[in-house]
Amino acid sequence: MMRFGMSMLWFWVCYVIVTIIGILHTVFNIYVLHMKPMDASGMGEGYEKTKPWHPLYNILLFTLFGWLYMRGLPEPTYWEAWLTGAIWMGICIVFDVFGWVLIKHPWSLSFKEFYVDYQPWISLIYIAIFLGPIFGYLLTLLV
Repeated sequence: MMRFGMSMLWFWVCYVIVTIIGILHTVFNIYVLHMKPMDASGMGEGYEKTKPWHPLYNILLFTLFGWLYMRGLPEPTYWEAWLTGAIWMGICIVFDVFGWVLIKHPWSLSFKEFYVDYQPWISLIYIAIFLGPIFGYLLTLLV
């Protein structure tokens, strides 16, 4: 039995943590490793060097938070894990359009930058988010 409110709590906490880690990684690259920051020509080396790490942050953290959600259910099922993964991925896809493309801020991207130039990373991130609750469910069977 899906507990939507609890699912959303775990999802949003994880989304915020993943986003903060990605931002901190970029800031670390710029200020500690002295990589080039964002400029008029693009996101800059500091950000570009973090891209391959984004799917890794997501698979690890969404698996952890998927596990936290699944272990809190009275009787989690594989179907529930798939449904949760689909919902989490769908919300993320829709929210990202607003949060990273449509709402303008210093780190916002164009549609092309986010959906074309950010390949294959953005697709791998969405797959990782989908798989997070499924892997979390599988962990409940082991732990």
